[in-house]
Amino acid sequence: MQKTLWLVLFFSILLWSGIHPKDSFTWFLEVAPALIVLAILAITQKRFPLTSLLYALILIHSIILMIGGHYTYAEVPAFDTLAELFNWHRNHYDKLGHLAQGFVPAIAARELLIRHHVIEKPRWLAVIIVLICLGISALYELIEWWVAELTGESAEAFLGTQGYVWDTQSDMAMAMIGAILALLLLSRTHQAQLQALDISASQTH
Repeated sequence: MQKTLWLVLFFSILLWSGIHPKDSFTWFLEVAPALIVLAILAITQKRFPLTSLLYALILIHSIILMIGGHYTYAEVPAFDTLAELFNWHRNHYDKLGHLAQGFVPAIAARELLIRHHVIEKPRWLAVIIVLICLGISALYELIEWWVAELTGESAEAFLGTQGYVWDTQSDMAMAMIGAILALLLLSRTHQAQLQALDISASQTH
C-alpha cells in the first residue's frame, strides 16, 4: 500500500472518529495506541521499513480502534444489528477488536523476530509468537484494570464488559485465536514479502 494512501485513510478515519464521539474519554483511550504506533512508524520508516502486509494490517487494526473509539465498543451500530439478527445477548465488536489484537501483533512479532534473527530454531517461532500475543493481551487487560481503578465509572465504556463475567478471559482467548489464525493464513505470504524486502535492501547497499 502506498504511503500517501495509507496516511490519507488513517487521518480521514481518525478525523471522522474524533467528531462528536459517544464518549470523549473513551475515544482518547481507544485511539491512543494507533497514534503511538503511527509515531513509531514515522520514526523507524526509513531505517527499518516494514512489509506491505504488515503496514496494511496495522492500518486495519487502527481503523478498528477508531471505530470503537467513536461509538464505544459496546455500541457499534453494525454489531447491534448483528446481535439482533443472531439473537446475541451483547454487542460483540469488542471481540473483533481483541481478535485483531492477536492477529496483527502476530505478524508484527514474526517480522521482528525473523529480521533480527532472534529465534534460531524455526519450529519454535510460532509458539513464541502466540505467547507474545497472549502477553500483549494480558498487559492490555491490566491497563484496562488500572484505568478503571483510577477513573472509576468514567472507564466503563472503555472496559466494555457489558456485564459478562468472563469478559477478560474471553478477550485473551480471542487474541490467542487471532494470533493462530494469522500464522496459519498469512505466514507464507509474509515470508515471500520478507524475502523480497531482504533482496531489495541488499541491492541498495
